[in-house]
Amino acid sequence: MKSWLSSANATGCDFPVQNLPFGVFSQDGEDPRCGVAIGDRVLDLAALERDRLIETGGTSVFEADALNPFMERGPDVWDQVRTRLTGLLREGGDAAVRDNADRYLVPMTDVTLHLPFRVSEYTDFYAGKQHAFNVGTMFRGAENALPPNWLHIPIGYNGRASSVVVSGTDFTRPNGQLKAPDANAPTFGPSRRLDIELEMGAVVGTGNPLGKPVTVAEADRMIFGYVMLNDWSARDIQAWEYQPLGPFQGKAFCTTISPWVVTRAALEPFRTSTPEREKPLLPYLAEPGPMLYDIALEVGLTPAGSGEETVLSRTNYNTMYYSAAQQLAHHTSSGCPMRTGDLLGSGTISGDTPDSYGSLLELSWGGKTPLTLPNGDTRSFLEDGDRVTLRGHAAGDGYRIGFGDCTGTVLPAIKKD
Repeated sequence: MKSWLSSANATGCDFPVQNLPFGVFSQDGEDPRCGVAIGDRVLDLAALERDRLIETGGTSVFEADALNPFMERGPDVWDQVRTRLTGLLREGGDAAVRDNADRYLVPMTDVTLHLPFRVSEYTDFYAGKQHAFNVGTMFRGAENALPPNWLHIPIGYNGRASSVVVSGTDFTRPNGQLKAPDANAPTFGPSRRLDIELEMGAVVGTGNPLGKPVTVAEADRMIFGYVMLNDWSARDIQAWEYQPLGPFQGKAFCTTISPWVVTRAALEPFRTSTPEREKPLLPYLAEPGPMLYDIALEVGLTPAGSGEETVLSRTNYNTMYYSAAQQLAHHTSSGCPMRTGDLLGSGTISGDTPDSYGSLLELSWGGKTPLTLPNGDTRSFLEDGDRVTLRGHAAGDGYRIGFGDCTGTVLPAIKKD
């Protein structure tokens, strides 16, 4: 399938007609509204809705500054809108948009992209086996690398929805309590071991009532789509604070997501199975079919003062031990209610070779083997002014489903007396 918009058919285009990811944009100081990426343009969904070229079965949803009102309509409406948009944008389809392109299509270079949905709650998981094994090996040795529960349960913690930001948002290096191994007491100051975590984020489109768990199949249908996610981590703050209740300030300062939500429907051709289980999972976590996706991922670093990016790592989402649907089903298993706009971080995605690790903690093995960049700089952890870009795409036959860049730059810490 091709689009009548030539840029959507270009080799390497992230946003062909097979993708149609949803986001929020503004132009020339206007209020933010919902749109869809197609080629090098943004399709103005609010304008289409006003002109009754698309309908969602109720009051207006696309004039909103977030996707939440649309997501609340549920999977049947998501599918109806996707089918209609495909018909408007494919070759040989309805000519309403093609004949009025200046009214409905905005150049991507002319818009500001915003956080695509209001993040209701944010839960981050620890579901990549290689990452869990690597980190456990560093701190406990290979024989005790995985906690006893890891092969039975998707481990996670409740993070901060308030500090989730859209790609391109700079953030300050966090301050916090730090304690050197040989020190008698902690000090307070900027993190010296600021890190990244390459993750995917699952966006919950519809929720479940308090007290009503959902199956893995039901959880899969509740997911509206996926984003790239960088769970920035202050390893030294985290190391001092995490016992006994887990991450807190070492994770609370910033989480970056990509601006476009790639729908579950767009990723359907790329489904793949989770790995073979080393130990049987309990029945409530059983998957009715393939629940993971074949999505190629990479991490790029542009060091401070340089315009040259270095790709530090390449891996794939298909290495995860637990799928997002399993994570969501487990999250509800106690009767916990999920809501439209909940965000589930996958956990760090690392492959089984050093050039496929998804964090600097692993890539530099805790700082013992610093990375040497092409300009001669070395990195164990991030320096002020460093810019990190996560990218991901699923490769189809003659097209690719891309997520767009997920980028953030480290600013100096705020000085505290």
